[in-house]
Amino acid sequence: MSRPFRFGVNLLEPASAEEWRAKCRRAEELGYDVILVPDHLGMPAPFPALVAAAEATERPRLGTFTLNAGFWNPTLLAREVATTDALTGGRLELGLGTGYVRAEHDSAGLPFGSPGERVDHLRRTVEELKRLLGSDEHQPQAAQRPRVPLLIGGNGDRMLRLSAEHADIAAFTGARTVPGSTTGQLTPITADELDERVARYLKLTADHREEPPELNLLLQMVIGTEDREAAVRPFLEHIPDMTVDQVLELPVSLVGTLDELAEQVLARRERYGFTYLTVLEPYMEAFAPVMERVRGA
Repeated sequence: MSRPFRFGVNLLEPASAEEWRAKCRRAEELGYDVILVPDHLGMPAPFPALVAAAEATERPRLGTFTLNAGFWNPTLLAREVATTDALTGGRLELGLGTGYVRAEHDSAGLPFGSPGERVDHLRRTVEELKRLLGSDEHQPQAAQRPRVPLLIGGNGDRMLRLSAEHADIAAFTGARTVPGSTTGQLTPITADELDERVARYLKLTADHREEPPELNLLLQMVIGTEDREAAVRPFLEHIPDMTVDQVLELPVSLVGTLDELAEQVLARRERYGFTYLTVLEPYMEAFAPVMERVRGA
């Protein structure tokens, strides 16, 4: 039997205290289960933003989506996580990834490293967080025991293995970094490619647990329209190697009438097992009726 759906919104735009709290309250009003914050330069700092979100709301969980592990020392991160979980009343879900934007590391004066080095650092971070936050001696103490739920985001083989070993939630991006890009430019992967990644992950989880973790997909586009083809044509200039039909079939795209959007959400659960879907802030309002339509389905 499938898990119940959960829906998150990733809030990207910096705002004043009043505007930030209003956005978070609106997300709660719309029915989002999780309010999320990314970890990119130029966007809100994750932990204070989540504390402010907790003060403005009552029901939603609060998460990082996802922390760039290369920005963080594991010991200092454990302090941030424990403090934030305590101040939010045990509502935190910690999302971690390797980071993929070299230019941000350069701006911060931090080493970027090879893909393998970044995965190694993430593994050390995950293992050290589990050790520190699971200890009764660690101060401050997180509110949630035995630990804050962990989301790991990534599609590569080593990332899938790490997620299978440690994550409560496995997040798939449905995209890959453009080779040679220093700014984190992404290109989408096809439905068949995502099939292979999810199948690989589920095979790995079979070695570590009886039931797989919750599966998350980040949706890059949610467009309500009567004319699906016309709606996606403006995006072709960003992905010129794809046709209109191929864009419409992308797992990260939801395009169509409300009925069609709901059908596409249900199809992603049926095909891949995704029961936790995240949308980006610009699509927060557009996705709300879809959530209402599919809940309980």
